[in-house]
Amino acid sequence: MNMVDLIKKKRSGHELAKAEIECIISGYTAGSIPDYQMAALMMAVYFTGMSKRETADFTMAMARSGKIADLSAINGVKVDKHSTGGVADTTTLVLAPLVAACGAPVAKMAGRGLGHTGGTIDKLEAIPGMRTSLSMDEFIRNVNSIGLAIISQTDDLAPADKKLYALRDVTATVDIMPLIASSIMSKKLAAGADAIVLDVKVGQGAFMKDYKSALELADIMVNIGQSAGKKTVAAITDMDQPLGLAIGNSLEVIEACETLKGRGHRDLLDVCMFLSSYMLMLAGIASTREEAVAELEHALESGSGFAKLKQMVKAQGGNVDALDDYSLLPQAEIQYEIKAENNAYISSLNAENLGLCAMKLGAGRMTKDDSIDLSAGIMLNKKMGDFARKGETIAVVHANDRQKLSQVLPDILSSIQMAEKPVVRPKLIHALVSKDGVESF
Repeated sequence: MNMVDLIKKKRSGHELAKAEIECIISGYTAGSIPDYQMAALMMAVYFTGMSKRETADFTMAMARSGKIADLSAINGVKVDKHSTGGVADTTTLVLAPLVAACGAPVAKMAGRGLGHTGGTIDKLEAIPGMRTSLSMDEFIRNVNSIGLAIISQTDDLAPADKKLYALRDVTATVDIMPLIASSIMSKKLAAGADAIVLDVKVGQGAFMKDYKSALELADIMVNIGQSAGKKTVAAITDMDQPLGLAIGNSLEVIEACETLKGRGHRDLLDVCMFLSSYMLMLAGIASTREEAVAELEHALESGSGFAKLKQMVKAQGGNVDALDDYSLLPQAEIQYEIKAENNAYISSLNAENLGLCAMKLGAGRMTKDDSIDLSAGIMLNKKMGDFARKGETIAVVHANDRQKLSQVLPDILSSIQMAEKPVVRPKLIHALVSKDGVESF
């Protein structure tokens, strides 16, 4: 197929055929299609869009550009969860053990973070000795024996997406909705799950800033999943303020443990319960959300969810004692307390700014080659709507570099707004998108 003709076809607003898309992706991955032609095609897509069918075909072609994980040796329905990214979003470390404790196998491939804070793998590696690079045989064996394993994504997982995203990043073609959805879903489909629960964040701390855009992305991704034969639903959840209290890798491990011990913040737990309930339903463990929540609450209250986390950490070489004795986790040398100047309510916690401040302290990466300070971050004591008395600690900044702390502190302070009168707490869960449509909450 002639690439010039395909660029002209897309530029004119016509749909590309499945065979044409497969040829483009295989040729670009192999290097026979140069960057300049692929960049021209991406710009044509930017201006003319892609149909749902094209997007689904494009996604599957990217998923098949590398190895698709074969999880057939794992017993039961394998359900994956993916978040589009947020601040203090520690959901995986809470919901994966709870779901596994309820009988649904969780075989998850996760990534490292780029931006606000580390990804799930970075957080897990804050646990001393924790191995996240396992062979596929060991990965499958662990899931079959304890019901849970979380490992780092392999280099051969959707290589076309890695190459294409790098190109889009330098050609101003990142913010194309079909390609955003395709990038996310190609990795999820390649990871081999039978069903997928998506958590699409919306708000100032999310990639999708408004509800309309979040709904559009959720709808496209659900359609991709369904087209690939995967049961797929997408929740749209709030990210106008940090979800949990902890922003930073070691701090988020502590918050996950506290949540599984029944002492976590209700916002984080509520979102975890919502997402987990659909994971159990897609896995066939529960037939209704109420039934699923009852199972999850039992796993939480009985301690079986926390016990499942311990089993996974032990199986992957981590120091289980660190899940109870937090002094064994990476600790920052400096813990700077931010106190309320007057009696007031927390009126705003700018999630994006707080996430960027944590990154500047070392909790996240500005480039993929940056190293992470696993102990750095921000621990909130209050959230929007909470009342703080004069002199009460609102947040604690964890740092190892006094110069970075002094540079970042003014931005942290400006991200925390106070008011004399009570404020309305933001809604946590906005909607659920499925093949049957949109259900608002």
